[in-house]
Amino acid sequence: MSHVFPRHTRLNPPVAVGGDGCYLIDAAGKRYLDASGGAAVSCLGHNDAEIIAAVKAQLDSIAFAHTGFFTSEPAEALADLLIANAPGDLDRVYYVSGGSEATEAAIKLARQYWVEKGEPQRSRLISRKQSYHGNTIGALSAGGNEWRRAQFGPLLLDVTHIDPCYEYRLRHDGESLEAYGQRAAQALEDELLRVGPENVMAFMAEPVVGATAGTLVPAPGYFKRIREICDQYDILLILDEVMCGMGRTGTLFACEQDGVAPDITCIAKGLGAGYQPIGAMLCSAKIYKTIEDGTGFFQHGHTYNGHPTAAAAGLAVVSAILDRGLLPRVRAQGEKLADRLADRFGQHPHIGDLRGRGLFYGIEIVANRDTKEPFDPSLGISAKIKKAAFAEGLVCYPMSGTIDGKHGDHVMLAPPFIISDAQLDELTDKLAIAIELAIN
Repeated sequence: MSHVFPRHTRLNPPVAVGGDGCYLIDAAGKRYLDASGGAAVSCLGHNDAEIIAAVKAQLDSIAFAHTGFFTSEPAEALADLLIANAPGDLDRVYYVSGGSEATEAAIKLARQYWVEKGEPQRSRLISRKQSYHGNTIGALSAGGNEWRRAQFGPLLLDVTHIDPCYEYRLRHDGESLEAYGQRAAQALEDELLRVGPENVMAFMAEPVVGATAGTLVPAPGYFKRIREICDQYDILLILDEVMCGMGRTGTLFACEQDGVAPDITCIAKGLGAGYQPIGAMLCSAKIYKTIEDGTGFFQHGHTYNGHPTAAAAGLAVVSAILDRGLLPRVRAQGEKLADRLADRFGQHPHIGDLRGRGLFYGIEIVANRDTKEPFDPSLGISAKIKKAAFAEGLVCYPMSGTIDGKHGDHVMLAPPFIISDAQLDELTDKLAIAIELAIN
């Protein structure tokens, strides 16, 4: 009998005992193509000798030193590497252990920034519906995943959620993508004027929405207009790249493709590629200097901030992404994945939308392609797809509640950057079988 508290008490998952590139291997010897990288984590695949060696070498040096007393060589080197490749005026790196901690730190830093600037009335955060920013109380408050939020409602902070940039569902007939992007962004200004911009500390969004809505890609010009609105009303822009960052969309930072830079950004998942738990919050020089010239103390912290072994893994992972030419590979393999999905599912009667960037793709499942009507939630389509795919030896990331937290189903794909053409074929073939078995 297991004493592990599992994600679901009625499931009895197999034991993972090995990894081989894009595959995971269970105790019975069955191989699973990891088409979602777990949760968009394993960007380098499994059992990467170079990353493992970097972790081992760090353990031989120093495994842990608390940041209340020390910094470490890998933490300093990783921060230098991230800032050298970061967009805009991002200048400082605050380490954490994962994505929820990163977004929590971002929210608290935004609040402290305004307090130290002498504007303590700025306490409101605006984010978007159908977003996901983590599972701590603060991060869950910021997120728009209604299913995850529901039972914790009385505990959550008062955060305003505007409509996402979701052109498949929200763009009007005859409206251009560009016009829709401007209209979608206008929701931020409308909300600022409703609550009073002088009361708002920040707007938080995922450049490409991840698991909650299935890789929603912003319309052209959307984030440029968002940046303009934030600048006009002196609001901080926080971009959550926990899932879509670190090369997942084809550039190291996802926001690069939208031509904008945030005041604060959050990264995790692909930063450690699964070899160590690590995340980070990056902030601008302006924000850091406000703290530096004020109290000098960011009133936050966790025991494992800047963990040397985790930082060594992160340094090895980011170096590998940059030095092995994996960013152009993500773009190239992403185009091949898009082509395969279009060929296989482009005219499928139950596939409403195919969307994504790089090796980050979503497939929205519908009951009726012409009307975009979703399946009845009681059918549990996404759960059936996940189960059928797993039986075929495919790990993917189906989710329900795509449209409003209750209705809609999608499958998210986020395979390792090293995925081969043959493995893209395997992914598509096995996913097609799983979808047919789930729907029929």
